[in-house]
Amino acid sequence: MNTNRLSKTMSDGLNSQMTKEAAAAQIYLSYGAWADSEGYGGIANFLFRHASEERNHMMKFLEYILKRGAKVKVEAIPAPPQDPTDIQDCFEKVFQSEIDNTNAIYKLVKISFDEGDWATWHFLQWFVKEQTEEETLAMNLLDKIKIAGGKNASGDVLYELDRDLEKAPDEASLAETKTAENP
Repeated sequence: MNTNRLSKTMSDGLNSQMTKEAAAAQIYLSYGAWADSEGYGGIANFLFRHASEERNHMMKFLEYILKRGAKVKVEAIPAPPQDPTDIQDCFEKVFQSEIDNTNAIYKLVKISFDEGDWATWHFLQWFVKEQTEEETLAMNLLDKIKIAGGKNASGDVLYELDRDLEKAPDEASLAETKTAENP
């Protein structure tokens, strides 16, 4: 008996996203290694934690595909892009990677909606929220770097940023959690 509950289009899309999450993990891992080699151990720690988070996202997709009775296709991932040139470039690349990932999630949400695949639509809502969080976090870091002087930030400021990111929370505060009493 065929127990697959995913269309071919959805199955292919979810498998592709699983690979995209694995690639995102490698990007964070690569940028973390670069940051560490440049002496930014705190920033490296932050990026390594996010590499692990992306691997967890990959596993969520893998498990969902299996639980819906479809076939998982583990594919090769592309090599990460070249190393950043500086801290601002690093987080600009992180932000762009998150935007690309968000757009891919949105395409899956649309497919699930168009197909009336409400189980997958529901599953993907967690990722919609997660991507909002990831983009917000990256934008907040870019804002801090901009305030610090951007590409011209001094060593003292970058030292502080490095120290702050070592233990910084991995989540951003989202608009949906705000109230008049808690802006």
